[in-house]
Amino acid sequence: MAPAVLLRLVPSPPYPQKPPRRRSPCPACGASRRDFAIHTSIASAAAAVAVAVRPATAAVEEAPATAPQAEPSQKKKSSPVLGGIANTKSWSQYYGSGFSIRVPPSFDDILEPEEFNVGMTYYGDKAKPRTYAARFASPDRSELVSVVIKPSNQLKITFLEAKDITDLGTLKEASKIFVPGGAKLYSARTIKVKDEDDIRTYYFYEFGVDKEHVAVMATVNSGKTYIAGATAPETKWDDDGVKLRSAAVSLSIS
Repeated sequence: MAPAVLLRLVPSPPYPQKPPRRRSPCPACGASRRDFAIHTSIASAAAAVAVAVRPATAAVEEAPATAPQAEPSQKKKSSPVLGGIANTKSWSQYYGSGFSIRVPPSFDDILEPEEFNVGMTYYGDKAKPRTYAARFASPDRSELVSVVIKPSNQLKITFLEAKDITDLGTLKEASKIFVPGGAKLYSARTIKVKDEDDIRTYYFYEFGVDKEHVAVMATVNSGKTYIAGATAPETKWDDDGVKLRSAAVSLSIS
């Protein structure tokens, strides 16, 4: 099984702290584990994911906070089952390659200009894949919202094109891809959203690692895995966790 995919953890907080333990680079994404984990579940305080970020047609399946679990039999709820989610309709919406995501107010686009053109070479040179499809940060750069797109067969060895995130395994099985080893998992959810022609499945994980709190939303479309992650120091999550969680959950395939 491939190691957990990583996005990026925020820079060290301004106050002194013990340097985090070094970890070996992640072969799947070319980043260290402290380069931001792509992803987990909503904490137990969460309760309005489907309504605040998605239409009322979204159904959420819950798992215990101790570890990711397979979906329970009751899949559809008539009322919100997740909380700690803000209404993001007034936020600006970023449209990327095959996806969109809501950006928290005052966050800056920190995707470097050269990152937009990386891989654009002449004479048939092999294109270098971009690390991030989108990346935004708070004014002090301590909080991040990032999107990464990876070929699904890089996350799980298969000769078939993944068409749904369930092709990567159940919620529990896929946690080995999206949640780094040693992380403290707070919660895991399966979220189903009605698209124009079908119902799309998303996996959501929320966890703590290296004094950082991370929320991740992931889905699959046409052989590609789209992963949105929001992260902040644990000391700031109580104040800004709802905003960051809402940004991650706002990931949508276009």
